[in-house]
Amino acid sequence: MPPATSARGVLRHAAAALAGLVLATGGLTATALPAHSADAATVAAADVPVRVNQLGYLPDGPKRATVVSSATEPLPWQLRDSSGVVVSSGTTTVHGADQASGQSTHLVDFGAYTATGTGFTLAVDGRTSHSFDISASLYDGLRADSMSFFYQQRSGIAIDAALAGDAYARPAGHVGVAPNKGDTSVPCQAGVCDYRLDVHGGWYDAGDQGKYVVNGGISVWELVNSFERARRSGGDAALGDSTLRVPERGNGVPDVLDEARWELEFLLRMQVPAGRPMAGMAFHKVHDAEWTALPTRPELDDKQRELHSPSTAATLNLAATAAQCARVYAPYDAAFSARCLEAARRAWAAAKANPNVLAPASDNTGGGAYEDADVSDEFYWAAAELLATTGESQYRDAVTASPHHTEPADGFWWGGTATLGRITLATVPGVDLPADDLARVRGLLTSAADGYLATMAGQGYAVPIPATGYVWGSNSAVANNAMILAVAHELTGRQKYRAGALESMDYLLGRNALDLSYVTGYGERFAENQHHRFWAHENDASLPHPPTGSFAGGPNAGLEDPVAKAKLPGCAPAACYVDDIGSYSTNEVAINWNASLAWLAAFAAERPKAAAVPEVRVTPVAVAVPEGGSAAVEVRLSAAPAQTVGVTVVRSSGDEDLAATTGATLVFTPANWATPQQVSVSAAQDADAVSGSATFTVAGPGVRSATFTATEVDDDAAACAVSYRVDSSWGNGFTATVTVQNTEASAVSGWTLGWNFAGDQRISSAWNATVGQSGAAVTARDAGWNAALAPGATTSLGFQATYSGTNAIPTRYTLNGVLCS
Repeated sequence: MPPATSARGVLRHAAAALAGLVLATGGLTATALPAHSADAATVAAADVPVRVNQLGYLPDGPKRATVVSSATEPLPWQLRDSSGVVVSSGTTTVHGADQASGQSTHLVDFGAYTATGTGFTLAVDGRTSHSFDISASLYDGLRADSMSFFYQQRSGIAIDAALAGDAYARPAGHVGVAPNKGDTSVPCQAGVCDYRLDVHGGWYDAGDQGKYVVNGGISVWELVNSFERARRSGGDAALGDSTLRVPERGNGVPDVLDEARWELEFLLRMQVPAGRPMAGMAFHKVHDAEWTALPTRPELDDKQRELHSPSTAATLNLAATAAQCARVYAPYDAAFSARCLEAARRAWAAAKANPNVLAPASDNTGGGAYEDADVSDEFYWAAAELLATTGESQYRDAVTASPHHTEPADGFWWGGTATLGRITLATVPGVDLPADDLARVRGLLTSAADGYLATMAGQGYAVPIPATGYVWGSNSAVANNAMILAVAHELTGRQKYRAGALESMDYLLGRNALDLSYVTGYGERFAENQHHRFWAHENDASLPHPPTGSFAGGPNAGLEDPVAKAKLPGCAPAACYVDDIGSYSTNEVAINWNASLAWLAAFAAERPKAAAVPEVRVTPVAVAVPEGGSAAVEVRLSAAPAQTVGVTVVRSSGDEDLAATTGATLVFTPANWATPQQVSVSAAQDADAVSGSATFTVAGPGVRSATFTATEVDDDAAACAVSYRVDSSWGNGFTATVTVQNTEASAVSGWTLGWNFAGDQRISSAWNATVGQSGAAVTARDAGWNAALAPGATTSLGFQATYSGTNAIPTRYTLNGVLCS
């Protein structure tokens, strides 16, 4: 078991609290910032005008710093190692006025230096920065500490000193043990419902002890998406089992998914039970009937807890995250995966039936209102997640009909979630959208990323938000926009996007107007008095400061709390922050903020691998082709080739009636390798009643080849058409979707689909059908609600199975005993 705090959590320098300071450089005003220095002396930000990422830099990443200076000519700089030896030098670039900070700035770029070490400093014009490291393992500690925040925010479980440290151990909160009223049997607000619900567990939302579905939704999505991204890049082992300080470590499930499940189980409990009014909807939130005092330990909260009215926004958050859960947890817990999918379907149907049930802004006694007057973005997000998981046409239609599907990608937050759907559509393999549609969605994301890079280029501190963007939770906006930059890097392989994401982290860790790291325990000067009811040392010396890895909300030019109003009059936007527990509008913590930090830390910690031979990827790997017609598959590469490569598609075996007719030669460049290209496969018209099949090989110089199977749908015999798609595979298991179309002129009322596996595949669970298996023979019967198939209509079922050897695709199907193909 790892120690309770990481190596980075034990400060490199002794800490000394700074009771108060006034910062006047460049017209800034700030107060009550902590200082951490080698000699335990207080250090004013004005004394350190050379602003760096106080944690450090990656050897292969950007290395830039900002210098506060009114000099109009370039200044000499020196990079010194821990012994004071100059290892690199140069002159600054004059940037001039920085609108957000109100400062005059210069830029230092020492990116050409790639050696590693600890204790580097940057000296400019006789002034020296805080010390920092250059290391490939720089972000390993932050990856774990930013996730530990969620364990320590858990409701309904005792926090273990062995996992969190002695200062942070506490009894379980809100489990009905006096003086708690508890979350195990919670009544509704008056007039909302006449029953009680067990909604224990989940994460406390922020500095308060409320639990909100709409903020829990985006937070859990980011954690699970972080794992999805790492799995695509091959870096998921770093987020695997026994990598985090959680009680579930060692259970064979990636720890990040164990942590996310604690919240997912709570979200599922918030769904209105069957047989009740508005069944399938989700209650908007649960919290105390009145605001608790600061501080209040969770187990000592004696206020009555209440469920607040269901809302469409909360219901769609549940639909989206439960659909994501269904596909990501399938390899680890098939039953939980199926439960998530069933809840997602019910939530989607309930939201469609109640599309305009909005949470009011006035519902803010005892907890935040989390009001949202426009839920079209949540509908788009939920439809995208359900489409990625099921491939069903109803969700594809909802995606393509949404105005968000063609609008520019915008920044995301709990009240604006459309871009979460765009990220899923653009990155999850096998999403059933036309190639040009997928290319356009990916283009929207890279265009947004280009916009952030342009914003950064015009600033003295390279922040992916404009001077007008310093609002409540501005640090979360920085991290979220950096996530879009990281997604653009995944989609294109272009290093400029990775550099932008990493420079955003520089801002958060000290290269900013206040020379302050906004992450507790990271850097020489960091925030440590965030607004929180248990981590409240500033108010009660018996309580701890926030734990290492906690993320402050950041500058907020609105000054929306009494402390900020009193201490920050006249502040420049990027300096409107005070490290005071009472400044909830600049200095609170929140699960959605730490979720974006954790996502970004995992991305930054991932070691770029040596250039690998790109693999050809084909979607789907098996396709049905109507006799006399054609069907399409998409081809792309797994990574950028070293140079332009031509890929050919040829039939390597099987029925000669099947042929690749268009797109048989594809050209991929280092710039377009991720853009799918379409190949059309045709089936010749013939007089026989045999549904032949053929295997096609897709290959080219310098890439690893792939194959796909095409099966003819013979119009002389077929009563239906079937497509079989392997959605994901791992080791000895996989999930698949089978879609059947009624090609007859008459409707089908009740159906049984049959096929034989060619290998030793064995189905362990299924959804949307009742599936049985005897040896290699499989029968799938309708689930009742999907029994009717009009002429031309389709329906899909999914399953999880095990196999060994070759996972061959079935080639013959029957519908109610009649041959399909």
